[in-house]
Amino acid sequence: MPLMMLISGLMIMSCNTESEYSAKVQEIADKQLAQSTQAEPWTDAQLMQPATLAKMLTDSSKHLPHVYSIGRVGAIKNSIAFGPAQEPKNLNKFKSEIQSLPRDADIVIYCGCCPFEDCPNIRPAFSLLNEMGFTKHKLLNLTHNLNVDWIDKGYPVNK
Repeated sequence: MPLMMLISGLMIMSCNTESEYSAKVQEIADKQLAQSTQAEPWTDAQLMQPATLAKMLTDSSKHLPHVYSIGRVGAIKNSIAFGPAQEPKNLNKFKSEIQSLPRDADIVIYCGCCPFEDCPNIRPAFSLLNEMGFTKHKLLNLTHNLNVDWIDKGYPVNK
């Protein structure tokens, strides 16, 4: 959040007139209010850290969850890619895939196209899991993107 405030401050300082300044302050305030009041479809307990999933994928004694990419790239080892979940046809393909799973199946979804606050894919897919009554689903906590939070760390990828 401090970075957002710094960027906001720089944007305000670049305004040439008082009316531009007022409009920019209001725009920033509206955006921050919307972000603070918008509840995510997942809880903190439903976020899985990348290191946790990487360990599961490399430890043969661990139970493997169903791992689904709901973004543009299905790079994580053993994941099944459906394409961007913001597109109804891809979300429907995902729904068809998980329909037959038990509602207590271990499921991990990820996108990794961009930071969570900007990602158009994770909310539709996670909301679908909630609506379908799944109880043990997780969102891979790729707070930056797939490259930074997974690939650059040397975690297992599809070949």
